[in-house]
Amino acid sequence: MSRVFILGCGAWGTAIALSLERRGGHRITLWAHSEEFAREINAAGEVTQFLPGFPIPQEITVTGDCAAVSEADIVVSVIPSEFLRPTLLRLRKHMHNSQLVVSATKGLEDRSFLRMTEVISETLEPAGLLLSIGALSGPSFAQEVAQGQPTAITVAFSDADMAGFIQQEFSSESLRLYTSTDVIGVEMGGALKNVIAISAGIAAGVGLGYNSTAALITRGIAEITRLAVACGGRRETLAGLSGTGDLVLTCTGSLSRNRTVGQGLGQGRRLPEILESLGGKVAEGVLTTRAALGLARQRGIEMPITEQMELILDEGKDPREAIRDLMLRPGKVEH
Repeated sequence: MSRVFILGCGAWGTAIALSLERRGGHRITLWAHSEEFAREINAAGEVTQFLPGFPIPQEITVTGDCAAVSEADIVVSVIPSEFLRPTLLRLRKHMHNSQLVVSATKGLEDRSFLRMTEVISETLEPAGLLLSIGALSGPSFAQEVAQGQPTAITVAFSDADMAGFIQQEFSSESLRLYTSTDVIGVEMGGALKNVIAISAGIAAGVGLGYNSTAALITRGIAEITRLAVACGGRRETLAGLSGTGDLVLTCTGSLSRNRTVGQGLGQGRRLPEILESLGGKVAEGVLTTRAALGLARQRGIEMPITEQMELILDEGKDPREAIRDLMLRPGKVEH
C-alpha cells in the first residue's frame, strides 16, 4: 500500500485524491496550506471553495501539518506555480530521499521561466534532497475526474521505470495513464496550452465563430511545439494528450478557467474583476503568458499569439485590435 501525500487541496488536487481513493490500495493525505483551512474542510466534509458537491471520504486524511509529508512514499504537487517555491521551503525539512515527487501543476514560474519540476528540484536540492521528479498532465477537468468520468492523461519521468510505477499506482477504471520519458514536452504542453485557451476565450467573447477558434488552436499548437522543442521536448509529445489533447479541451470546454478569463476580456471586462470572480481559483495562463514569452525571447522563438495575449493582459490592449494584428501578419508557409 503506497502512502500518497497530495500537496494542495484545490480542485485538481482534491479530484486526484478522490480518484485514488475510489481506486483503493493507498493511504491518502490531502494537505491544506494552513491548519485553519484543513479544519474548515473537515468540518464541511468537502472542499467547498474549490470543488463543492464532492464529499471527502473519511479514508482521506486532510491536514495542514507540514510534518505529515514525512510519512509519504509519493508526493503529488498540485500547488499553483506562484506559491510552489515558498511552499516547498516550508516542507522540505520533513522530506526524504526515498520519496517520489509527481508535479501536477500546469504552469511556468514567473520571472525565472522555470518549469515546475525545475522549481521543485532547485528548491529541494539545497536541502540534500535528490528525488525522482516527474510530471502529470493531460486533458483533465477536475470536476469530471472527481465524478469518475473516463479520463486519459500522461505521466512522465526521465526514468521509464518510475513512470511505469506511477502508471500502475494511479490507473483505474476511470483514470488511464500513459507513460513518457519526455518530462519537458509534457510540462510545456500543459503550461502553454493555458495561454492559447485565453485567446480562444477572447475569440468567443468578442463573438467570433468556430473558424477563428480552429485557427487559434491549430496555430497555437504550432507555437507551443516550437518553444517546447527549443527547450528540449519532443515534437511527438506535443501531438499527444499533454499537448493537442489538453489544448483542445481547454480551448473549447466551458469548465476551463483560462478560457473563462479570455471570454471576459473579449466581453470588455477588466482583468482584476475577472480574476476576483474566480473565487480564489487560479487561471495559470495569466502568469504563464509572461513567463512563456520571456522564455521564447531567450530561445529566439516566435510566438505571435502569446505576444498578443501579453499585450492584452499586461498592457490593456483591445482584444479586437490584437486579433486584427494577428490576421494582418505577413503571409507564411505553413510548415
